[in-house]
Amino acid sequence: METVAILRHIAQHITLDPEEEAFFTSLLRKRTLRKKELLLQQSAICPAEYFIVTGCVRVFTTDADGVDHITFFGTENWWVGDMYSFLSQKPALHSIEALEPTELLCLTKADLEHLYVRVPKFERFFRILLQNAFIAQQQRINQTLSLSAEERYQQFRQQFPHLEQRIPQKQLAAYLGVTPVFLSMMRRRWAKGDFLK
Repeated sequence: METVAILRHIAQHITLDPEEEAFFTSLLRKRTLRKKELLLQQSAICPAEYFIVTGCVRVFTTDADGVDHITFFGTENWWVGDMYSFLSQKPALHSIEALEPTELLCLTKADLEHLYVRVPKFERFFRILLQNAFIAQQQRINQTLSLSAEERYQQFRQQFPHLEQRIPQKQLAAYLGVTPVFLSMMRRRWAKGDFLK
């Protein structure tokens, strides 16, 4: 049943016949995470790309002072991983942690290469994913550099309207680059309707 969501997701970009679907789903491995369980540790080799069936994760890096910097959150129908590590087989730049119980489907690098040979149209599918990820990363960098904290918070709420309630305040504050206290202040202003008028 887990494969229904991923096949629906893939069908948005490429069309598979039943044999191709069967081959693709035969390569997938199921993985479940408990809340706060790490899927990937920074500096380990990322062994797979992961499709989130249910749940929510944070992708982050930890600096030399032990401070976490959250790159993004992943929820249902998102792919997560450390693309640098996955493609280069070098140590990961990010860690991935479940913020709630999470169910994933995993595709290893070896199986992905096999998939490209057997079903070449998957090269187009993953090219589209990479393009979209690159665009999202550029937008995130631009927002971080050019928008105020209030503007970043407003944009987050508009872009991910159902996500805020699933993320601990401390994690959302880290993503926005503010303290939890400042985030609380912004939330109070938002609730009163006194926000970026």
